[in-house]
Amino acid sequence: QVQLVESGGGLVQPGGSLRLSCAASGSIGRIYDMGWHRQAPGKQRELVAAVSSGGNTNYADSVKGRFTISRDNAKNTVYLQMNSLKPEDTAVYYCNADLQTVISWKKERYWGQGTQVTVSS
Repeated sequence: QVQLVESGGGLVQPGGSLRLSCAASGSIGRIYDMGWHRQAPGKQRELVAAVSSGGNTNYADSVKGRFTISRDNAKNTVYLQMNSLKPEDTAVYYCNADLQTVISWKKERYWGQGTQVTVSS
């Protein structure tokens, strides 16, 4: 009933930029935290950035100063602006939303389908 649809991934050269978007839709009652994780081949999924419903943000040390997370509550959308990209940023990026549906009102984490970001010369 709830879907998170991601877009914006692709291939970019080192030093380049990408902006990822993730839009939630469906029977949403309330969205709390939203965020982005990434998973590189052979590695664990790791937190990249998160933003609360009030706009407070957290970033992984590896992306501070380069990535910016933001959200548009009216559109149920979270963004990740990625600048000064490095090869080590290469991964599948997954958005998430902690939300309650109007049916169950149980707070659960929903995940997007993932979008590939490849940083390579």
